[in-house]
Amino acid sequence: MRYAVVSDVHANIDSLQCVLSSIGSDDALVSLGDVVGYGPNPNECVAALRERATHAVLGNHDLAAVENFGVENFNPAARSAIGWTQQALGDDAKRWLNSLPYELRLPDFLLVHGAPVDYFEYILDKATAARAFERTDARIVFIGHTHIAEYWDRDDEGNIGHRHMQQGGELELEPGKRYIIDVGSVGQPRDLNPLACYVEYDADAGRVRWIRYEYPIAEVQRKMRAAGLPRYLADRLSAGR
Repeated sequence: MRYAVVSDVHANIDSLQCVLSSIGSDDALVSLGDVVGYGPNPNECVAALRERATHAVLGNHDLAAVENFGVENFNPAARSAIGWTQQALGDDAKRWLNSLPYELRLPDFLLVHGAPVDYFEYILDKATAARAFERTDARIVFIGHTHIAEYWDRDDEGNIGHRHMQQGGELELEPGKRYIIDVGSVGQPRDLNPLACYVEYDADAGRVRWIRYEYPIAEVQRKMRAAGLPRYLADRLSAGR
């Protein structure tokens, strides 16, 4: 079985369409949340994932869009964008987002937006990775939330390893190790690489591949400015930060 795992699409339909056009018809598409927020095409992204995704979980921006939850913790640009998103989202899109679980356990892996149990925690260092490993017995955990392509591993003795995947690359899963796979962001990368990112997981081969790809950034920026979304959110797409 092969999976295409996306996260943090953030209403960037131009980037999402690049993923959809590149994956095989037999590949399972998995969404790790934050389908909306920041970007100019929330309804289109929800519709595309609702039609194509086999599994999906809820992100904090999705929850903010449908329930206004956590908006007080957003920075001013994110708060402005989520207000715009709340007005733009249709009822069908809101219902689908509101139906998503916080986490989803499959036989081979766990899906969650930020971290197991503490769903919207950021895993950014070995300490937060260690806490996340302790909260689940899943061998593989797929996450997003940070917008950073990277992974954490833990061996039988509890030692934590880490590697950034800023330029993409592959990981061969090793027996006796557990993994937290951060798939990066389709809609707004923040690892100093403006190329968008998603993960291909080949369960039979035991291989994870981070795929960085180009998308029409200038067109997305044009649409964001035309919609009146904060200029900072558009400008940052060019810098990948």
